[in-house]
Amino acid sequence: MDDYVIVVNGKPEGPYSLKELHELNILPDTFIRKPGMDDYKEAHELPELREIFGFTKQIALPQYFASLDVRLLAVIIDYLIVFGVYCLLALLAVSFIDEQFLRVAVSLSGLILIPISKLILSSFMESSTRQATYGKSLLGLKVSDVQGLRISRGKAILRNLSKLICIGTLGIGYLIGFFGKKQQCLHDKIAGTLVIKDRLL
Repeated sequence: MDDYVIVVNGKPEGPYSLKELHELNILPDTFIRKPGMDDYKEAHELPELREIFGFTKQIALPQYFASLDVRLLAVIIDYLIVFGVYCLLALLAVSFIDEQFLRVAVSLSGLILIPISKLILSSFMESSTRQATYGKSLLGLKVSDVQGLRISRGKAILRNLSKLICIGTLGIGYLIGFFGKKQQCLHDKIAGTLVIKDRLL
């Protein structure tokens, strides 16, 4: 089955089957793409090619870090999404409630439910294969560890819970990000995480 397209001298060639690739002079840093991939990856990043060619997975440390203004925009997008979903659910719930007090209670519950939902959503999505919330994905950002790799669920939860410390310091925990090349806020430093940009941006 013809699956793989490789880049040779800056031009895509193929598609080649896995068997045909084995006969070519593939290097660990050869760019390769197969169906289902959003972009090209280096050969050493694909497990099946590491097995065939005996490549070792090379870890390229992140070089491009998201600025705080772009990160803020991603947070705003995420909150708008969560707020929109909450409003739809609240309107649906209120339509079945006759008592005025309960209607007000449902409406005000968003003050607690929206931030909690955002925290849970971020923890799950940032530790998923996506490595990003919807807002971050739209802006080409990912959350990683200091080596650029996907973070664990526990590390994602620690990262998001640590944002409470940033809020508790009246935002100083966020401002720390302005004073480092990697733009790590306090919650990033606590969890050992980075917010990185796609290498092609």
